[in-house]
Amino acid sequence: MSAATRLTIPAGHPSLAGHFPGAPVLPGVLLLDEVLRTVDGDGETHGERWRIGRAKFLKPVRPGETLTLGHERLPDGSIRFSVSREGEPVARGVLLRESADRPDRRAPPERPLEPQALRADAARWAAQRERGSLPLLTVMTFVALRLGRPLARTLLYFIAAYFFAFAPSARRHAREYLRRALGREPTARDRFRQLFAFAATILDRFYLARERYGLFTITTEGEELMRELVASGKGAFLLGSHLGSFSMMSEFGRRRPGLRVALAMYEHTASRLAQLLGDADPASSPQIIPLGHLETMLRIRDCLDEGMFVGMLADRTLGAAPAHSVSFLGRPALFPTGPLRAAAALRRPAVFMAALYLGGDRYHVVFRLIADFSQPDAARRGAAVRTATERYAALLEEFCRREPYNWFNFYDFWHGAPAATTDEARGAVV
Repeated sequence: MSAATRLTIPAGHPSLAGHFPGAPVLPGVLLLDEVLRTVDGDGETHGERWRIGRAKFLKPVRPGETLTLGHERLPDGSIRFSVSREGEPVARGVLLRESADRPDRRAPPERPLEPQALRADAARWAAQRERGSLPLLTVMTFVALRLGRPLARTLLYFIAAYFFAFAPSARRHAREYLRRALGREPTARDRFRQLFAFAATILDRFYLARERYGLFTITTEGEELMRELVASGKGAFLLGSHLGSFSMMSEFGRRRPGLRVALAMYEHTASRLAQLLGDADPASSPQIIPLGHLETMLRIRDCLDEGMFVGMLADRTLGAAPAHSVSFLGRPALFPTGPLRAAAALRRPAVFMAALYLGGDRYHVVFRLIADFSQPDAARRGAAVRTATERYAALLEEFCRREPYNWFNFYDFWHGAPAATTDEARGAVV
């Protein structure tokens, strides 16, 4: 069997952000992801699970170029693939079929998941559009601001129920996460509670964007650390995640004179934030530093030199961005090293930050020091960044177990690593 498919990657593809500014080149993992998609769509191989056996990239590929993806099954059951441009080979390799003699797909892997496979799946989720719509945001804005928070929270039950019923992929991945975090098989109540918590934090962003801070009761831990960093006047990195509400940082900053925060994020994420903020007072809106531009690091450095804190989300790997495979809730997962590499390069402390939703109007804001790169050893910077990435993942795991319903990554965060059995998950909690 042999097959060929023609493909063109547009210049606006999200995995091209920052790869490379001014001279975009398709990440190799994006090509591998398209190969896997093509093979999966083949009638004779559909439903089989594949991993990258080997791959070689021969020529750089620019966005907009037309590619031909070819593949053929070999006698040993593997698949040989090739990617060409106008007859010129640009990549080739072999896909290996996952072992078919393991009936329990939740059993532990015999060896760590291949980094290439982790990255290929990371590229897949990055290309997916976020669910939700501007009309829905508009309606929720009206209800939240004109009719009050109690009525708006009542509507959240219907919104959460809708996604609970009609988002099977997100529901499946959320169930896998809860199994790991809770150490048991999650109930329907557990899964709905997670969705409702997510909806509640989205709703509360409307009020935070309009400085209605009196609606919330907030407790904190790690305030002494933040006081010391503010007093130093040197700024620091605040590394958040899709755990709880990063927007609650604005309330904490309002109560702490001198704590000013700029958010570094990709432009497509910033546009979603702008939609959410709507007609909020521009003076109260956070300063946004777009990622993926030549001047990004300069703007981050300038903010830090002014004594500001730079907030970044550090739990999602995008395309071929630098990443480190770390054990997280019992299975390997890729964590981006870019934020911590920036902290090391600019010689600033990196702080873990999470604002955990506790129900009703209650939030708990946490700060923990990840690493202080003020006096870095250039020769050991790479090792220090990897250690700090592992520290970040460990803190994230700690608070996932502590407040498991605050996790809002509704996709396969482990990129194909088998789910833990109930016994394994329970043992990990002890």
